[in-house]
Amino acid sequence: MSPEPMPTSTFALLDRIRAGDQEAFTSLFRKYSPRVALLIHYKMGPELLGRVEVDDLLQETFLAALGQLEGFTYRSPGSFMRWLSRIADHVVVDAARFHGRQKRKPPEMQRFRSESNPGGAVPVDSTTPSRIFAGKERLQHTLEKLDQLPEDYRQVIVLAKVEGLSTQAIAERLGRSRQNVAVLLHRAVQRLRAMGRNSEQQ
Repeated sequence: MSPEPMPTSTFALLDRIRAGDQEAFTSLFRKYSPRVALLIHYKMGPELLGRVEVDDLLQETFLAALGQLEGFTYRSPGSFMRWLSRIADHVVVDAARFHGRQKRKPPEMQRFRSESNPGGAVPVDSTTPSRIFAGKERLQHTLEKLDQLPEDYRQVIVLAKVEGLSTQAIAERLGRSRQNVAVLLHRAVQRLRAMGRNSEQQ
């Protein structure tokens, strides 16, 4: 009789991590890193993107999440992603401040352990975050499509489909009515789907 598979839902993975299961954190990283990387990409803005690697801030976000995990309470599907998003906000703001002053010192940057950095934090996966990000062709394709959308369309899709915010939460974030956001999101999704159909036909 084969052993039962380990639970892989976010809730179960969090319980396993709190119990000291390193493999569970690896699984959680693999599960969420593409979405978090995409989110960080759009939170950074062009200037910071030209100076900092998305992978660096992706690493910092997950390391910060690991350090703060005891303070997180799973409330519903999507709550963990929203929590990660808030941590990513702080990481991006901190990076912008440091690089704006040009006083960020190398020891302040957290890195996963590797051959070139044996003193770094224990890696969550045998694959580096940069290889995970670069290897996600679907993610890269999504980035390319999103970049072709009008800014308001791209913004509402990232908030709804990546960050996982409700229509009401997006309305509050953008200072728009809930109905306006619902219409905007519908049009944005329709445009994105149309772009996908057009690319398939080419």
